[in-house]
Amino acid sequence: MDYAIPTGLVLVTGVVLAIVAQRRGWNPSLAVALTVGLAVRVLIMGFAAASNWQPIDYVNSFRPAGEAILNGGNPVNSGWHFLPTIPYVYGLLLWLGIPWEIAGRLVTVVADLILIPLVARLAGGPKANLRAFQYACNPLAILVASLHGQVEPVSLVFAVAAYVVARGPGEWTRGEPLLDRPARMWHSFRTDDTATRRAFYAGLLMGLGLCAKSWPAILIPGMLMFLPGVRSRIVAMVGVAVPPVLFLLSMPLGGWVRWDQLTEVLKTISLRPSDVRPITGDWGWMALSSGGEWDLSTWKLKVGQYAIYAVAAFCLYWWRRADPIDVTVAILLGFMIVTPRLGAQYLLWFMPFLVARPTRFAWPAIIGCSLWAAAGYLVLTQFRGQDWGALHSPWAMSSVLLFPLIIAAMPWNRREAAPAELLAEPQLRMSRTR
Repeated sequence: MDYAIPTGLVLVTGVVLAIVAQRRGWNPSLAVALTVGLAVRVLIMGFAAASNWQPIDYVNSFRPAGEAILNGGNPVNSGWHFLPTIPYVYGLLLWLGIPWEIAGRLVTVVADLILIPLVARLAGGPKANLRAFQYACNPLAILVASLHGQVEPVSLVFAVAAYVVARGPGEWTRGEPLLDRPARMWHSFRTDDTATRRAFYAGLLMGLGLCAKSWPAILIPGMLMFLPGVRSRIVAMVGVAVPPVLFLLSMPLGGWVRWDQLTEVLKTISLRPSDVRPITGDWGWMALSSGGEWDLSTWKLKVGQYAIYAVAAFCLYWWRRADPIDVTVAILLGFMIVTPRLGAQYLLWFMPFLVARPTRFAWPAIIGCSLWAAAGYLVLTQFRGQDWGALHSPWAMSSVLLFPLIIAAMPWNRREAAPAELLAEPQLRMSRTR
């Protein structure tokens, strides 16, 4: 990876621009944010495509999934563990003759560019364009989309769009709680509301996010909180189910699998703790327990999975009166603390939400997570074999140093919903002293 230093310089420049924009009160137009985002992402994509080094999953998982579509095989195999939506796109791009080094990243770069205006819509208020510009400069988003080619941006573009649609136009007001007394929920169900159409559309968008990867299931509660009552939430859940079912059925209908193989496909893409791949040791408490080495202990994975469900339930209760974006930030940051397994791309999950509605310590957390991920993407990849392994262990264990920043970035003082323009400015380590 001979471009590590220029890539790092571009990323540092982006962080500086994002911080200076906030300190100086800049409000760049959306066109400026898109131009900067496009230029940086295409530049890094060009660097990555021309390099002799390519991410291992990009070569050994993503490309075979696209080639399986071209050859009439099953894309959901040992290399791809999700619905075949993205492999269909990979297959189309390969069929068009686009070199894989560009084709695989083209999907994620386009999705990440679409996220820039969506972050503005998600943020709302007078600083919407600033938030879009800051996401355009986000170093982790650039690394994941343009270098790694991981499909997190695809899931996020549909999930964030689902939030925007579910919230609807105008000022959002908190509706019924997700769980209430049965009598009140029944009354809410019987009461007609005007949100059923947008609820269905929001559900369809979230369902498309699930078609790219399964993890956006954790975002469904936040989307439902934007909707006013039980009826619209049921309609939204129907919408969520439609795209995954259609893409699942497309596999036997298109001849990629037999009908009797659907059970195995469902097991491969399942979120059940017993079906999740047990490779851990790259992050947090699991890295400490294994000395930074990869661990295949199934019981540790199950404990971690149930801890994730418990943390999500706690956040939904503790922030039940908060803005749904704050609830989502809390759930995703809580996930990062207790998850037993993590790839650096997971850290992108909370970025659009935290950038759109930053907490006081949002940017220290964003910068810290980006530095840790960049060390993995740009430094560790300079080494091979035993040299890589010797550096991987301390890098994995050092992830716990991010935990205080992640915990501090949670929306602790936002248990009640408040408009974006009334929120306190996030704390920046570089800010002037008063």
